[in-house]
Amino acid sequence: MRVRLRDVAERAGVSVKTVSNVVNGYVHVAPSTRAHVQGVLDEMGYRPNLSARHLRAGRTGVIALALPELDNPYFAELTGFVVQAAEDNGWTVLVDQTDGLRERELFVAAGIRHHLIDGAILSPVALGAEDLVRRSPEDIPLVLLGEKISVGPVDHVAIDNVAAARLATEHLLSRGRTRPAAIGGQTGAESGVAHLRRRGWEDALTAAGLPVDESLVAEVPTFRREHGAEAMRTLLDRGPAPDAVFCFNDTLALGALRVLADRGLRVPEDVVVVGIDDVDDGRFAVPTLSTIAPDKEGIARTAVRMLAERFADGGADLSPRDVRAGFELIARESTMG
Repeated sequence: MRVRLRDVAERAGVSVKTVSNVVNGYVHVAPSTRAHVQGVLDEMGYRPNLSARHLRAGRTGVIALALPELDNPYFAELTGFVVQAAEDNGWTVLVDQTDGLRERELFVAAGIRHHLIDGAILSPVALGAEDLVRRSPEDIPLVLLGEKISVGPVDHVAIDNVAAARLATEHLLSRGRTRPAAIGGQTGAESGVAHLRRRGWEDALTAAGLPVDESLVAEVPTFRREHGAEAMRTLLDRGPAPDAVFCFNDTLALGALRVLADRGLRVPEDVVVVGIDDVDDGRFAVPTLSTIAPDKEGIARTAVRMLAERFADGGADLSPRDVRAGFELIARESTMG
């Protein structure tokens, strides 16, 4: 049978209110009493009734995480961190795949599942800031990831993609390379990750006194392995081959590595390669992949914390916040040998 607060109170020799204060983390409990009650809670295997707690607060205890594609390694790893951060708050995560479709993203942003979820974390691909201007204070709290909408009426968390791409390109140049290609451009992208990472690539070249050579840019329809491979073939067929490649994410880089090996080009001796995302596959590639590692856990925890602050009293009065998560260069065999 479920252990009740009353059972714990009787065993510990304290009031039910004191046990409740310990369970809910209230500060006005003497340290010795807290330690004693917590020991009894652990001994009896007490587990809080989260459903009842959420019901009292007028909430479901469920948040949504909506991503463009769940089979993308970066999003898969990010999902794990969001789930863990939500569990730490006693919440369940409803994971949804939007496929980057406007109607599905609108479905999430509009809070259609209001009766099921308390808030949502969304990584938009098709929406623009204008799609969110009609949101009202009664709408569910929403936190945006990525760079498709970096300025708007809701909270946002992401890395500085221009700075991250510049760091990646500077790393290639530091290896003595002078013709670094860029894989990941997208026609008509005037915002979003592809646009910002290209800007970082260009900034690094300009700062080094190198020309921005359009023949070294390979565009892709999506950031997937097969399109990274196709883009690498395009660059090699154009000739002459670049001596370095900056891929706008790690999955593109994994595809590029495969083609370089097929063409008999050695990495890093002939061509050095770097990506962004630090996905697990890159650590086991041959050679291992140099990358820019965003703080995925920090992004997840910040997004969940933003929702928690919106749920709190006065949270609706907070101004929209834009938080930049950290990142670091991880140099591996694909650039260092």
